[in-house]
Amino acid sequence: MKTAIGKYLEYLRAVKNSSPHTISNYGKDLAQFVAYLSPPGLEPPALTAVTHNTIREFVGYLHDQRLQKSSIARKLAALRSFFKYCVREGRLEENPARLVPTPKLPKRIPSVLSAEEMNGFLNQLAEMGPASSAPGGPPRKNANASPRRLAALQEEGLLLRRDRALLELLYAAGLRVSELTGLNLSDIERKDLMLRVRGKGDKERIVPYGSKAQEALDKYWPLREHLLLEASNRRGRHRDAPHTEAVFLNYAGRRLTQRSVGRIVKKYVRLVNANWDMHPHSLRHAFATHLLADGADLRAIQELLGHQSLSTTQKYTHASIRQLMDIYDKAHPHA
Repeated sequence: MKTAIGKYLEYLRAVKNSSPHTISNYGKDLAQFVAYLSPPGLEPPALTAVTHNTIREFVGYLHDQRLQKSSIARKLAALRSFFKYCVREGRLEENPARLVPTPKLPKRIPSVLSAEEMNGFLNQLAEMGPASSAPGGPPRKNANASPRRLAALQEEGLLLRRDRALLELLYAAGLRVSELTGLNLSDIERKDLMLRVRGKGDKERIVPYGSKAQEALDKYWPLREHLLLEASNRRGRHRDAPHTEAVFLNYAGRRLTQRSVGRIVKKYVRLVNANWDMHPHSLRHAFATHLLADGADLRAIQELLGHQSLSTTQKYTHASIRQLMDIYDKAHPHA
């Protein structure tokens, strides 16, 4: 079974072109299934020994472990996909996971900031001075502060230009975090304000972005060149070169990570409004909801977001209706 799983994960990478995140999660889910079937010291059973009831018992075990229904559904999806692959490769005659029911998941409507709140948030970033980006107020020079610490605080303030540019672009183009961090300079058409975005499954799409994002990017480019120059000077010829093709860089001249983007969003939310439950994907939600509220076609929004299925995009219609009801409750005299 372990050999078949290894070949399946390679199939996901080489043939299906699945994202590293998907491959990693499916690998962990299948490893957990193998561990469930084979206690320590025992070899896992043959593929043909796995039946419909085996998988139902595994799902029951996951319920007993109090896993969330969404996690159980993903593990079951991994098993269905794996056994479907085994059937196609002739290792099995039928898929034992095909008829195992998926736990019913609650429909979650994404929490979205209003257009006024989002504009206010981004406008406050534009008005911040370099010192404002440091949590706890502006840095103060004093005799006890080391030159390295003062330089770090100054650098943190300068990185406000980068942070504002990436936040503007997340909202302007409705990007996933992985799409933002994966952007290269060659993906930006500055004249026409267009991005070439590589989404899930490495599928490409063209997305426009607005003048506010372009303004923020123009202010960021000199800082980006400074980061690359500083990184090259520190590393020298015999060290790894900086990521010269990446759009968004960290202080070391390397491509910014998805985790770093999450920390950046949380940081500025704390500075502006500590009550917001906001994360990088919130800006993508806001992008879609605000377009829909202003009359954009649902199919067009699907294309801009890179959704394979229209049903995935339709959740934003519920968010728009909820906002409409909030406005009604606040404005109608007899609400």
